[in-house]
Amino acid sequence: MLIDGGSGSGKTTLAAALAPALGAQLVRLDDIYPGWDGLEAASEHVREFVLSAVPRWRRWDWASQAAAEWHSVDQARPLVIEGSGSLSRANRALATCGIWVELDEPTRKARALERDGELYAPFWDRWAAQEQRFAARERPREFADLVLDDDAVAAIAEGLAS
Repeated sequence: MLIDGGSGSGKTTLAAALAPALGAQLVRLDDIYPGWDGLEAASEHVREFVLSAVPRWRRWDWASQAAAEWHSVDQARPLVIEGSGSLSRANRALATCGIWVELDEPTRKARALERDGELYAPFWDRWAAQEQRFAARERPREFADLVLDDDAVAAIAEGLAS
């Protein structure tokens, strides 16, 4: 399962609720992006490694700005992959389900900056431009099996938590 949407849209909240309910492993692209210009590389990493015949992923060490250790993926368990750039056409062809999380940009930006504070603020525009280029080329919303708004994400997360 691929969960995509803009930064601050609610992808992480949805994935954190769905993965345990499904008994699934959770792979977060935040752990894979190779720096602030890494959306495309992480999307390709999903196709080349996470959804491959020998599924695995390599963590990016943000502190040292270098690739770190590899992590294996248990093929016997379901998999939830969450992050901007996860729902490319090539990735969707290899996954069982694609979900797009929809939320307006002002709300997303406020949430993301509240969540990540001053660390993210100088990079918002740079990251948003990558998301826009990806969305224009890949059209992830169109390839999603399900499009969820903020109310739906909240209801699902709340329902699975109780």
